Amino acid sequence: MKDRRSTSNRSKLASALVRRQRGQGMVELAVVVPVLLLLLFVGADLARGFYLAIEVSNAARAGAQYASHSVATATDTTAISNAATLDAANVPSLSVSSSYCTCLSPTPSGETACASSYCTDSPNANYVQVNTSATFTTIMKYPGVASSIRLPGQAIMQVQQ
Repeated sequence: MKDRRSTSNRSKLASALVRRQRGQGMVELAVVVPVLLLLLFVGADLARGFYLAIEVSNAARAGAQYASHSVATATDTTAISNAATLDAANVPSLSVSSSYCTCLSPTPSGETACASSYCTDSPNANYVQVNTSATFTTIMKYPGVASSIRLPGQAIMQVQQ
């Protein structure tokens, strides 16, 4: 008889222990899930920021690539802006500016002289510089991090003669 009671007590003890462990697992899950969700949101926000930075940089390159075809395209600021904007169709507030310069000395009237660092290899070259920028705004505010960040892009290319 003692054996039956002790086995019955052991099984009751074992089932109580299993219930406690199940409850402990649920408490651990309740603690870990919010942390994992926060990491997921932060990761998604960072990914959006990196994507936007790449798009802004690529837009500057696309504008400079269009402008480098000839002197006529290098001075057409509207078409350069359109080329950059079309390349960054997913960037909502893209701003584009471009400048054209020449290494010719003396500088022809109405043209800007390039920086001397541009003109070391090709003294008769022309260059175009395209600057782009957009503002990235985070999904939520993070402590110690600005919620709005300006992302710049720049491309400089030699104009084909």
